[in-house]
Amino acid sequence: MSTQTFVGQIVHSKSLNELEVIPNGFVAVSGGKIVAVGSDYSTWKQAAGREVEETLLSPSQFVMPGFVDCHIHAPQMPNLGLGLDSPLLEWLEKYTFPMESRYRDTAFAQRIYQKVVETTIRCGTTLAAYFATNHKESSIILAKEAIRQGQRAFIGKVSSDCNCPSYYVESSDEAVSEARDFVKRILELKSEIVKPIVTPRFALSCTESLMGSLAKIAKENNVNIQSHISENLSEVQVAEEMFGKLYAQVYKDAGLLSNKTVMAHAVHLKDQELKIFKETGTSVAHCPASNTNLLSGMCDVKRIINAGVTVGLGTDVSGGHNPSIKDALVRCLDISNHLHFVRTQSIKGCEEQQNITNFNNESKPLTYQQAIYLATLGGAEALAVDEKVGNFIVGKSFDALVVETDSFPIFNCGLQSEGKEPERDLLRLVQQFIYSGDDRNIMKVFVNGRQIK
Repeated sequence: MSTQTFVGQIVHSKSLNELEVIPNGFVAVSGGKIVAVGSDYSTWKQAAGREVEETLLSPSQFVMPGFVDCHIHAPQMPNLGLGLDSPLLEWLEKYTFPMESRYRDTAFAQRIYQKVVETTIRCGTTLAAYFATNHKESSIILAKEAIRQGQRAFIGKVSSDCNCPSYYVESSDEAVSEARDFVKRILELKSEIVKPIVTPRFALSCTESLMGSLAKIAKENNVNIQSHISENLSEVQVAEEMFGKLYAQVYKDAGLLSNKTVMAHAVHLKDQELKIFKETGTSVAHCPASNTNLLSGMCDVKRIINAGVTVGLGTDVSGGHNPSIKDALVRCLDISNHLHFVRTQSIKGCEEQQNITNFNNESKPLTYQQAIYLATLGGAEALAVDEKVGNFIVGKSFDALVVETDSFPIFNCGLQSEGKEPERDLLRLVQQFIYSGDDRNIMKVFVNGRQIK
């Protein structure tokens, strides 16, 4: 078996606060797995004693881990840019439920899901946690399409048995049986890269009985769980009135919170709910674009991280209007900066408001290096697959992007320091891509060593 090596500039996150840059490095891949990574390529090549296929990167290119989208609604892609002047619950009724109900038509599902997977791959998403719809057969189509195109994915058939339109709701018995059969059928595909994920839409659309049954299905099959929580203040109020307890406690009592659970949004989690998340190992998918578009609020990611909760990023298409995690990354930085402004201005303008936050070094806004972690390794950790993907560690799968920084819309034009400060030059390229690049700068995408773009 030949070994493929990528020789040149390498970037990946080792932790939230450590972005490793290797200006003159290499990553070696065999059988889809990373077998070596470092800075002394010639020594490794000589010692390897094996056939090596080399990809030599140009000075304007670098390799980084693929993006992880922890929360995206595949069936909502046709609604991109629609209804973003509406609050969450109104948006669901007017736009989302009518669109999702169309996926009872499997031909329609096949046509849209092919484009969804193509689009997210083009944007550099090597791993996506997809919400599908209530329809089992069309949800299976999404799984097969991800397998066909080579994208790593979690596929969730949505379950809901109350508080949905009459044309788009399941009976409790149907919701349980269909969820169980869906998980079984996806597992029978025996795919290394595509897995099922149990998906109660959210507590407002699920009875406690259904949530408990779904938790049992997840536990029996050792599969992941995804849902929504505390996206919107009205939603939080309704949930607490319906169940008579904290929103997070509803999910915990149903058995849905675990170290294989990711909950989207979490904008308005109370301190006690953060403790519940930490105790259960539950992660958060931060979706800054949709939180803004649907007027849900500004999620304080630093507060969640400081509470010991793992965070990844989500596009939340189509509440989020862009299918690119790179866009979510920049919007995450925007929100972090805006929260910083609010705190500093409150403190400077009114001394008695200092108690709104502990204003210290931990309250500083996120850096772009930390946001890269959220978009890659943090997302893998949130989905409990960080032992497989997320960065360049020997033994992990090679899920990666080759980024070109000397093509539109970045005008790099070789403006570097002629090799005098290689690490600084590489960080300059990374920063330009993060803030100013787009899918046109992502030249190649690899999943499990296979080139899929």
